[in-house]
Amino acid sequence: FVLFTRGCTDIVCCILFIIAILGYIAVGILGKETAIFSFHTPFSPSRGLVIAMLTSLLFIVLLRFLAGIMVWVMIVMVILVIGYGIFHCYMEYAALKGQAGANVTLQDLGFQTDFSVYLQIRQTWLAFMIILAIVEVIIILLLIFLRKRILIAIALIKEASRAIGHVMSSLFYPLFTFVLLAMVIAYWAVTAVFLSTSNEPIYKVFNETDCVHSRKTCDPNFTTSHMKAECPDSECLFAFYGGETVYHKYLIGLQFYNVFLFFWCANFVTALGQMTLAGAFASYYWAFVKPDDMPAFPIFSALGRSLRCVYHTGTLAFGSLILSIIQIIRVLLEYLDHKLKGAQNKFAKFLLCCLKCCFWCLEKFIKFLNRNAYIMVAIYGKNFCTSARDAFFLLMRNMIRVAVLDKVTDFLLFLGKLLIVGLVGVFAFFFFSGRVKAFESTAPSLHYYWVPILTVVVGSYLIAHGFFSVYAMCVDTLFLCFLEDLERNDGSPERPYLMPESLRKLLNKKNKAEPAD
Repeated sequence: FVLFTRGCTDIVCCILFIIAILGYIAVGILGKETAIFSFHTPFSPSRGLVIAMLTSLLFIVLLRFLAGIMVWVMIVMVILVIGYGIFHCYMEYAALKGQAGANVTLQDLGFQTDFSVYLQIRQTWLAFMIILAIVEVIIILLLIFLRKRILIAIALIKEASRAIGHVMSSLFYPLFTFVLLAMVIAYWAVTAVFLSTSNEPIYKVFNETDCVHSRKTCDPNFTTSHMKAECPDSECLFAFYGGETVYHKYLIGLQFYNVFLFFWCANFVTALGQMTLAGAFASYYWAFVKPDDMPAFPIFSALGRSLRCVYHTGTLAFGSLILSIIQIIRVLLEYLDHKLKGAQNKFAKFLLCCLKCCFWCLEKFIKFLNRNAYIMVAIYGKNFCTSARDAFFLLMRNMIRVAVLDKVTDFLLFLGKLLIVGLVGVFAFFFFSGRVKAFESTAPSLHYYWVPILTVVVGSYLIAHGFFSVYAMCVDTLFLCFLEDLERNDGSPERPYLMPESLRKLLNKKNKAEPAD
């Protein structure tokens, strides 16, 4: 309790993380020294997808001007689609009037494997029509009561575009995270292969008569050894694959340690990226005069604060440690599920399924909590536990705003990814297939042009995901800063609001130092 309340947990976790990393490196070196496998694969760098990158950047810039239009168009389209569904259900309901067997109820029909049978009954279309009408009414009521919160979400999304415009280097920070994650994955894979190939064949002496060397380790060239001379009837046969040293006895533990440190390091790198971006965007929000009061290099300043070993590194290590423990438990549950596939115990399967579901939900919750805790750490510099508690209760006090902003942002980012992947995929298809005359002379001659097309599509999705992950982090950071601004400031000259003017107008807030309209 004392450790948690005083924030020493972060410092202890920082020390443990450094010790664990040193042990991780030692395991890799130890595995390399005893491995019988080596890597001699040439590295071939892949080309960047410039079109996807430029399209992603253009979409983020356009969100500043088109976010409101896109959101309201989406809402109108949803209402129209559901309205058409109601109309279609009514037309089908009316068309079945008077037909034989159409007035049979669903209860009388019972369960049928051929679901097309249900479409020949009027009651089915009536049920569909009622359900869609209820959904339509709920959506319209939500729009009436949540229209102000939707406007706040749109204003925050526009402000996120402005923030990224002032911190353009943030769009390329995912490359740094990608390089670090690639190093972690490569080191884990190499260490796993080294550990897996560290075993060696063990031969032992087998003899049907009494022999002083029976069951002792022997060399395959047994015929010329002194053991063969002392025990002529003995044979040197293969016993098992492994080793008899202390290292080989604890090889499974080292493999488990390798997997656990992989999760911990990968989560640490992800957390470092989240806190760095949060620190850069928080410096934008809390600047009195934007961008004059911002640091000259916001990303580098935030990265330096995040890597301050005494405090923030321990915060990152502690948060990623909690997440890694949950993930390793999920791996163990998957392993048990694989082993129990042939078991006939229904209760064990049900219990295992419940545990897997619970830990999946817990992992999602911890990821959400960690993300917002890192934002609070970037704002206030407090320890992990205090920041996680403050972020959680701050979000719970604004639950409806959180839900609206989350769904609106998710839709816009999904639309952006779909647009970018679709445009680049269509362009790649016409280019590699040679179906456009303008590309016939430049397109390569390929037997299987789907392979480069799929490569371009997957690559464009990854690039779009990298850009939009920065955008999502910017929206989340500005949202928490906005909620903090509302709660700790009152518009007085001593505590003026730092939110943009568009948000102040929506909330009917103004700084008292400002002249009245």
